[in-house]
Amino acid sequence: MSQTQADAPESLGDRVRSAAKWSLINTLLIRIGTFATGVVLARGALTPRDWGLYAVGGVAQAVLLSFNELGVSLAVVRWDRDPRTFAPTVVTLATASSTLLYVALWFLAHDIAIMLGSPDATGVLRILCFAVVVDGVACVPNAVLMREFRQRARLTIDLLTFVVSSGLTLILAFRGWGASSFAWGGVAGVMVALIGCGIAAPGYLRPGWDRAVARELIRYGAPLAGASLFVLATMNTDSAVVGATLGPVALGLYRVAFTMSSWPVRAISETARRVSFAGFSRAAVSAQTLTDGFTSGLSPLLIASVPACALLAALPSPIIRSVYGDQWTGAAGALRYLAILGLLRIIFELCYDFMVAAGRSRALLTVQAIWLAALIPALIIGAHRHGISGVGLGHVIVAAGLIGPAYLLTLRAVGIHPLRIFAVTWRPVIGGAVVVAVAMAVNHVAGDSDLGLAGASLAAMVAYVPIAVPASAMRQVWGAVGSRLSRRPKATPLPAITDERLASGESL
Repeated sequence: MSQTQADAPESLGDRVRSAAKWSLINTLLIRIGTFATGVVLARGALTPRDWGLYAVGGVAQAVLLSFNELGVSLAVVRWDRDPRTFAPTVVTLATASSTLLYVALWFLAHDIAIMLGSPDATGVLRILCFAVVVDGVACVPNAVLMREFRQRARLTIDLLTFVVSSGLTLILAFRGWGASSFAWGGVAGVMVALIGCGIAAPGYLRPGWDRAVARELIRYGAPLAGASLFVLATMNTDSAVVGATLGPVALGLYRVAFTMSSWPVRAISETARRVSFAGFSRAAVSAQTLTDGFTSGLSPLLIASVPACALLAALPSPIIRSVYGDQWTGAAGALRYLAILGLLRIIFELCYDFMVAAGRSRALLTVQAIWLAALIPALIIGAHRHGISGVGLGHVIVAAGLIGPAYLLTLRAVGIHPLRIFAVTWRPVIGGAVVVAVAMAVNHVAGDSDLGLAGASLAAMVAYVPIAVPASAMRQVWGAVGSRLSRRPKATPLPAITDERLASGESL
């Protein structure tokens, strides 16, 4: 390599690819660690009531974090100007607004806890929500790391945060601190994150003030903060309803069910969304390539996600018992429906990215408004009639009966006919039905044991693949496997990667 090549600055594409790699590693490590910590706590230290009290604090914290810094930190990421020229004003605005919100929360904590059906959660609320203040202080260096694609540094910070937060939570939980162990662990974690961000992006914690810049920042950030709050309300209404109507024990069980139903969403949908929006945005130069990109992306997403969601819906009780233990099997009724919701969420998130890339943000806001307006009464009615199972059922009724058709209408408006969607979804849908039937039949014969669960899952997957995966795709997979396993006397050069191959989505 020549000296010129060695000294050449890294291209934007290289930086994005590197950031995506480290971000994916970050997500996998933290998700696995968080899951393992939750299992240990559920099996050995905490009760459903403890989990419910923490969930009350988590709902309040999530709401505050959605708009605590007024959306102004996004300017650090998106504005073209040098962030050092306006970062001090961002620090002042974010810290001040976050502190004011926390002070208000401190005085209203008991009333909020009562409103959510858990008066004992007052202390947890006050401790846990202090993270809102720390987040306001740290938002600028955190945004700088994002702006500069420094996901490797972000990985180091997140791992240290996880170790401190989870470690302290486990220690306190096994010493009998209950739900407060979550709160103190969370506060310790965000303090570590603040220190890490300050070290990784020095000079961005200094406050300052420029009135003109402040007005510009508020005009820019306020709509984004409002949109974030709107979406968050849809995602947390169920916890508020369960806590207020059924109490902390039911809320703890419900949160476990919701967490389990979100496994496929986090493992599959979040990974896909790392590239889906950028891919749709690039394809948006042509209406045809944009619509083709949606249907070609929907097919593998469904093939990957349907069996996991179908197994959760078919065998909720054995899966919960195997992972978390007997005391959590009360969550099985909700999990059966929430697993279906998880599959719908994966589809809706792809639709969301597509509609943003297609310039249909107003239609998206309309869909979100309809969703929230219909969801609140459905969840309340479901909770009163059937407990947490009714809440899960209410979710599915609104999502499948109202939001699914609404997305079909918005997609049709940009040229995607429902028949095109049916053409790429019928195989995995039928395969999912077969997974449910086979898993339930094998489990009935084998019995409720870990071995029976493993056998039912394996049999269901064996039945699913030939139905859901087209024969042509299977031949390509087996051909690729065979070529890798076969011995060759010498290396075969790779075919040239051309623009035509990339555009056609051909496997490399």
